Amino acid sequence: MNDQDSFTDVITRLGIGGETKTAPQTAAARTLDSLRRRIISLQLPPDTVLTRSELAREYGVSQTPLRDALQKLEAEGLVDIFPQSKTVVTRINPDEIEEAHFLRRSVEIEVVRKLAGQISDSTLTRLQTLVSMQEMVVANGDDISAFQDIDDAFHQALLAAAGYGGLHRLIRSRSGHLNRLRRLDMWDDEKVQRIIREHKQVIEALRSGDADGAVSAVRTHLSQTIKRLDRLRAEHPTYFPD
Repeated sequence: MNDQDSFTDVITRLGIGGETKTAPQTAAARTLDSLRRRIISLQLPPDTVLTRSELAREYGVSQTPLRDALQKLEAEGLVDIFPQSKTVVTRINPDEIEEAHFLRRSVEIEVVRKLAGQISDSTLTRLQTLVSMQEMVVANGDDISAFQDIDDAFHQALLAAAGYGGLHRLIRSRSGHLNRLRRLDMWDDEKVQRIIREHKQVIEALRSGDADGAVSAVRTHLSQTIKRLDRLRAEHPTYFPD
């Protein structure tokens, strides 16, 4: 078992991400998750042509689950399917980024406003454990994807604690372009330490019942990458529409 598998097990034991453990994943779901990860991590960069026959061999699936996975990715805006021709990874769309950022910020601001003053000790412990896991990833020099998985779990835990766990799936389905921008934004030590510091600020505001402080912390935390959109677009012009 690698370190990322270990972190995934801990996240599951914390009661986060439980929507997928009630039944084994289908071939389509496994293929979807893998392709989504590879696209968002930019392992499959914009304009990559996806050949169905090659993907079917790589994932050991038939054309039906592969087609289902690609159609879901198209609905999320991550690929364009040209019938009887090809499937292409989309370029990063700034309009989709703005919409996803607005959605995520609006939801999480209301979530922390609701949680401030009524958050349970168990939720605070869960959030602090996730931050400690992020610190462990940084200290061990582990792959950044593990850090990002824990980051996602932190925000999912906030939604679940407020009773809006289902909104995580909605936000994820709308955040493919935003998440690719986040990956494009260099993940250096300064950035990961800032993320950890901001997560701690959210926790402390919630612990002290400071709704305004929690809202301010979330607003600041979620606005960092999008502020660099124009610069990132200038640095990587082939990743964005002309």
